[in-house]
Amino acid sequence: DVITCEIDPEKSEMNVYYCRTVVDEVVDPDMEISLEDAQEIKKKYKVGDIVKVKLSKKDFGRIAAQTAKHVIRQGIRDAEKGMILEEFQSKNQELVTAKVQRVDPVTGNATLEIGKAEAILPKSEQVPDEVLHEDQLIKVFIVDVKNTDKGPKAMISRRHPGLVRRLFELEVPEIYEGTVIIDSVAREAGARTKIAVHSKDENVDAIGACIGPKGSRVNQIVDILGGEKIDIINYSENPEEFIAAALAPANVLKVEIEDAENKVCHVTVPDHQLSLAIGNKGQNARLAAHLTGWKIDIKPESGFYEG
Repeated sequence: DVITCEIDPEKSEMNVYYCRTVVDEVVDPDMEISLEDAQEIKKKYKVGDIVKVKLSKKDFGRIAAQTAKHVIRQGIRDAEKGMILEEFQSKNQELVTAKVQRVDPVTGNATLEIGKAEAILPKSEQVPDEVLHEDQLIKVFIVDVKNTDKGPKAMISRRHPGLVRRLFELEVPEIYEGTVIIDSVAREAGARTKIAVHSKDENVDAIGACIGPKGSRVNQIVDILGGEKIDIINYSENPEEFIAAALAPANVLKVEIEDAENKVCHVTVPDHQLSLAIGNKGQNARLAAHLTGWKIDIKPESGFYEG
């Protein structure tokens, strides 16, 4: 190209250069420059080199100036999009702190500032009954990042189970170091989360590590989640044990595997604990099913449902 542009997005500046190829004999003066003339600019030039001469504003005509302005703006926009995409991609599937810029009074969608970028937190991805305020700092989970025609787009959430998983990784050193493993997380945001863990070291109690001294670790997470209840259970490769543990705080008398291939089981609990096992509006049973991946049919010891 005869004209080249170098853009500095940090300074929002563009330098324009007129480029010509060094030749022994000039045929096209718009594209070429003689070796003699080139060496008057710099002695080091030789035939075949490209001579770049920086142009000043007075070298531009009105149309050229407008074109240059458009190129600058487009270049800066493209550079900014690239930087935003890179920033989002580096945080994909991660927990980040975001600042609430504004909340749409009609849709309830919140515009958040994440680093130098903006992202929309849809009402559907906010915690139920949560009220966000301008300038409030909140934790969000970046679910996915896409590069669209309108620029980089981050899908963010405060309801995603990944948010709880990342909080435990931050608060529990044994999880961060890999001694304690999170096997699965089931969550109904704002109400309750169940998390299954196990320890790779027999000397480390997985549940105790997650709870922390005097409950300090889990309480910190509960505070961040606005009081959401958290059940921490021991993971087991034995499905009967895992299912029984997942239904805590209810006591399980028996787990019977009906269909191992399709993961269907029957669970028996004491009559007086049937409501506890099922939970409010079925929440405890629903979370246990999500946590274990099993369809769970809960029955009382007497064989008859209460009421």
